[in-house]
Amino acid sequence: MPNVLVTGTSTGIGFATALELGRAGHTVYATMRNPGRAPQLGETVAKEKLPVKVMVMDVDSDSSVAGAVKGIYAQGGQVDVLVNNAGIGTFGAVEELPLDAFRAIMETNYFGALRCIQAVLPEMRERKNGCIINVSSVSGRAANSPLAAYTASKHALEAMSEALAQEVKPFNIRVAIVEPGIIDTPMARRSEMPLDGTKYRQVRRYAELFRASFESGTPRPPSLVAEAIRDIIEGGTWQLRHPVGPGSAAAIGVRKAMSDEEWVERGALEDDAWYERIEQDFGLDARPKK
Repeated sequence: MPNVLVTGTSTGIGFATALELGRAGHTVYATMRNPGRAPQLGETVAKEKLPVKVMVMDVDSDSSVAGAVKGIYAQGGQVDVLVNNAGIGTFGAVEELPLDAFRAIMETNYFGALRCIQAVLPEMRERKNGCIINVSSVSGRAANSPLAAYTASKHALEAMSEALAQEVKPFNIRVAIVEPGIIDTPMARRSEMPLDGTKYRQVRRYAELFRASFESGTPRPPSLVAEAIRDIIEGGTWQLRHPVGPGSAAAIGVRKAMSDEEWVERGALEDDAWYERIEQDFGLDARPKK
């Protein structure tokens, strides 16, 4: 069974992926910034006696990533599969979101993945075997306001992944991009809160969209993404992009059916018209509750 390094396993998709793979018999190196602040994974692993090793790794730090990977090799292990899942999210209009927020989200979502890839790739290349799975988002295919910072990081991750796949295929290394829709994770739940004082209608109504999604039960559990990741690892597929969940496929389909100009017009609609389109396309009544 392949040895799998998974980043961002304290909650959400990373947590579910570590357990899914461990229960399937894979040796999992489950990394997070501070295991002491998120003991649930370690407790579950111990209770179920799973082959999952919880490790410290901060994907924002060159030395932390290098040290964690060297530690795996020093223990006689190897990384057959890298799952770049660690990520952060925020939303806000381009004008109103601090520049530091753009830097922080790019540091984790894009450069964090890149650090991990560069740390494991030389050994994969030498062995001529490996798999790199980058967890993106439907936002990696369709840019929506007020997710400029988040969607920029995911577009960058997808572009890098597409180029990487070309570079490493001759070395028998697979690259896959996983594109979830709205998944019921702590990060997504935090996105329900609107920003006060905004001058842009998209900020408030996107918060309403998340609220409506959770109230309707539309978001899928993190386990859905974990199962898709396991299928990629075990199935040996060379398919590059993997939308996960009906919401993801629907959103990508809507974007592909529209020209760039039509997409801009859709995002710039007045509130009533925008809510009507959301209901038409996704069956969600995202109008503010009185």
